[in-house]
Amino acid sequence: MASDIVECPKCGQRNRVPPAVSGKPRCAQCRQWLPWIVDASDADYAAVVEKSAVPVLVDLWAPWCGPCRMVSPALEQLATERAGSLKLVKVNVDKAPQISQRFEVQAVPTLLITRDGEVLARRAGAAPVAALRMWVDDTLPS
Repeated sequence: MASDIVECPKCGQRNRVPPAVSGKPRCAQCRQWLPWIVDASDADYAAVVEKSAVPVLVDLWAPWCGPCRMVSPALEQLATERAGSLKLVKVNVDKAPQISQRFEVQAVPTLLITRDGEVLARRAGAAPVAALRMWVDDTLPS
């Protein structure tokens, strides 16, 4: 599992953020929570999603899917807004057939909200950021 480089939204510091850690990623310079947006595959799904210290928004998507590409910026915005309390994990269903089969994905994008490996909510299709924000808030009340 390779780490991604994430720029801190507050101070601009570039930070190395691994897909799976026991805690939550913070900026090395200003200590602000960092957006946690990573990819997962069949091989590392359990470590990246099921063992996460925070709830996970799983985006089951495909590169050929127009609605998937349209909803991606909204999901990244939510992950940035909820840095420290929500992790966004993107799973390419074409490259992760076991995960696709496990969650019986019949349409992409399919979105899941999980906590401790348990699916709390599921929705299919793209939606505007306001609708997604309400869905996340209804599923994960403060």
